[in-house]
Amino acid sequence: MKFNTIIIGGGLSGLTAGLALQKAGKRVAIVSMGQSTLHFNSGSFDLLGYDAQGEAVSNPLEVIATLDDNHPYKKCGDVAALAEEAKALLTESGVKVAGDAKANHYRITPMGAVKPAWLTITDYATLAEADKLPWKKVALVNVIGYLDFPTKFIAAGLRRLGAEVDVKAFTLPELETARKSPSEMRAANIAKVLGNEDIVKRMAAAVNEQTEGGNYDVVLLPAVLGIADSALSQQLKANVNCQVQFIATLPPSVPGVRVQNLLRKRFIAGGGVHLTGDKATGGVIENGTLKCITTENLTETCLKADNFILASGSFVSGGLTSNYEAVTEAVLGLDVDAADEHGQWVKYNAFEAQPYMEFGVATDGELHVKKDGKVINNCYAVGSVLSGHNRVKMADGTGVSMLTALQAVKNILK
Repeated sequence: MKFNTIIIGGGLSGLTAGLALQKAGKRVAIVSMGQSTLHFNSGSFDLLGYDAQGEAVSNPLEVIATLDDNHPYKKCGDVAALAEEAKALLTESGVKVAGDAKANHYRITPMGAVKPAWLTITDYATLAEADKLPWKKVALVNVIGYLDFPTKFIAAGLRRLGAEVDVKAFTLPELETARKSPSEMRAANIAKVLGNEDIVKRMAAAVNEQTEGGNYDVVLLPAVLGIADSALSQQLKANVNCQVQFIATLPPSVPGVRVQNLLRKRFIAGGGVHLTGDKATGGVIENGTLKCITTENLTETCLKADNFILASGSFVSGGLTSNYEAVTEAVLGLDVDAADEHGQWVKYNAFEAQPYMEFGVATDGELHVKKDGKVINNCYAVGSVLSGHNRVKMADGTGVSMLTALQAVKNILK
């Protein structure tokens, strides 16, 4: 099999790169183990939420210009243009989002806190300012027996911001059946139970019954509708007698699964080859060029391409591994930026920025990877496998994933 580009990893960065290359008319394959960290996504996308001092960022583009040269954004060209391209790619794929790279808004977390965000799926609750709610009276409505939507924390957070909050709950016969098994009362499973128009109409009636006569400015619900697209969410909104917005739940995340499903669907519909449930295991490098890669399932075939993109993720996704002696890139044994001494990987205070979070694959200024100090001229690294940033402390993970992927594509197409 020969492709223009093979992408290792089917998460946000891999799918972004694949769709952008497809748009340019290239033949692309993605090798993906299956689920990605998109299953933890809140329905929001972060460009840059916090600066190096931990202060919330109002204008991401202004602060990005001041970042350390090691940050992945410094290997991207026009960050503002890439951000617009990323937003357009999501929209074209059916992920309807709102937001501006010049001005962060704020999302409500499942724990009732507010965090800065760049883009958020429309119909999800957001604030223009961190300390100011757009509503005065709120109905916070949960599914009876659903524990991954901690209403006490959310209500407390909303009350701190000055809202009057009534906590309500509803159920349906189908949900009561699922509730008999605790493992079934998870967001993705509930979304499957609430997966047709008839049930959503009855859900709307149950919500109306709980909120009748309350004169609420908004009804806030857990994001457990629409694992395929937003159609059922829109239907619910049309049938509830009040403004409805959604708040992300604890993982697994329905909005995150929806994003992955929509991006993957568009990639496959465009002719992309998506090798799901397979794992890249190695490759053949000759004279500074990656010739092909091997996978667990295609044991007798070496997949060939003109270019390769490593989008395998960090430690959580298995793109990076470690033992007590070293941090290693898992597929090709590429060079990584990491502290030599094991004692320098972490800090004792768990709430401090942990050094290991910035470990990752070493690249040149055009995102080419390196092995034994030498650049591999047709292999690029993108997303959270890259070194130089702490996605937790800076809230920049999804932005880095999408923007470095788009920049790598531009480098390939030069």
